[in-house]
Amino acid sequence: MKHPPIEHYTTFLYTRNLQLTAHFYEELMGLPVALDQGDCRIYRVAENGFLGFCERKEAPSDPGGVILTLVTEEVDRWYALLKDQGVTFEMEPVYNPRYDIYHCFLRDPNGYLVEIQRFEDPGWVDVV
Repeated sequence: MKHPPIEHYTTFLYTRNLQLTAHFYEELMGLPVALDQGDCRIYRVAENGFLGFCERKEAPSDPGGVILTLVTEEVDRWYALLKDQGVTFEMEPVYNPRYDIYHCFLRDPNGYLVEIQRFEDPGWVDVV
């Protein structure tokens, strides 16, 4: 039996402060709001990829173990754009030979680790 298609992908995360999160993802990152549900906002990250934040009291104060990876050919441009807006980076852009990627890291206002990454492996082109 063939599996039915999946048309979209959305990851939902909790936040204690939706306004601060909205400012970061809308103003600093420039992500368009796909849907505002009041206590949840869903952002379009790619054509069929979405990221949602819901304001909840039980949001983790230290969300370790979560990495939001945004894949782009323009790692250096993202780094410069966000740095110019006062965003602090945990790691400047660097090549990682183990995974054959070029990437940098920052934290969003919730403490989630955000990676901006480019695949250097030519095999990745066959995947997307």
